[in-house]
Amino acid sequence: MTEPLETAANYSSKNYRTPDGAPADIVIFTITSTERHTAQKSLPIRELQVLLIQRKSWPFEGQWALPGGFSMETETLLDSAKRELQEETGVNDVHIEYFNAYSTPQRDPRGWIISHAFFALVHESLLAQRSAADDAADVRLFSVNEALSMELAFDHQAILSDALRQIQQKMLTTSIAKEFLPEHFTISELYQVIQTVVPEFEERNFIRKITSTQSRKGLIEEVRDRKGELLMSNRYSQRAAQLYQFTDYVPQLSIYS
Repeated sequence: MTEPLETAANYSSKNYRTPDGAPADIVIFTITSTERHTAQKSLPIRELQVLLIQRKSWPFEGQWALPGGFSMETETLLDSAKRELQEETGVNDVHIEYFNAYSTPQRDPRGWIISHAFFALVHESLLAQRSAADDAADVRLFSVNEALSMELAFDHQAILSDALRQIQQKMLTTSIAKEFLPEHFTISELYQVIQTVVPEFEERNFIRKITSTQSRKGLIEEVRDRKGELLMSNRYSQRAAQLYQFTDYVPQLSIYS
C-alpha cells in the first residue's frame, strides 16, 4: 500500500527520528610569544597552542576536551558556540568560524548527537582572562602537539586535527599573520609566525616573492620615516633589518594564476 503524500495537514515530526542533541564545539588557537633571555639577540620563542577544558562531569569526567555544549532551540549554532565558550572559559568577543559537522555513530555515549565545530586563531591577549566555569573544572592552553597526543574526550582529537588544517590554510592564504606581529616588523618575524602555524613551510626566496611576485605585490610595504628614509631595526638581530608593514591590499588568489 502506497504511503499518502505528506502535506501540511498530515505532517508530524513524530514520523522522523531526530538527533538527541546538537552541540557546538569550539577550537581556539593562539600563538604564544616568549622573549629569549640570551646574550645574543634572537627572535622570541613562538608556539602554536590550543585552549582546552577539563570536563567536570560524565561523560569523560576529568578528561580534557574542547570547550562547547548543547545548543538551545532559541539560538543559532553560532550564538550557542559563543555562549558556551563564554560560560566554560570566560572568553568573550572572539570571531569564530564554522568549519564542519561530526556525526560518526557512537561518537557520544549520550546518544545520537551531531556536533558542529567552529574554530578561531586569536591573539593571546584575548585569552588572558580565561577561567573555568559551568561544566569545566579547569581551562588551560596546551601546545597543539601535546594536545594531539592526549586522549581527548569524544572525537575531539579528530576535530582538533581538522581545525589545525583550517588555520594552516588560513595562514597561507590570508594576512592573518599580522594579528601576531607589531605594526612594523621584519621579514624574519613574519616568516617565523607563518612557520609557527605551518612548520613545513619553507621558502628560500621568501623576501623576493612576497615583495615582488605579481599576485602578492602590495601585501606588505617598506616602512619609511617622514623624510622618506627607510626604517631599520636590530631588535632581534645583530645587524639592522628593514622594517615592513601590512597594507590594506587583499590579493586575489587563484589556482590558475
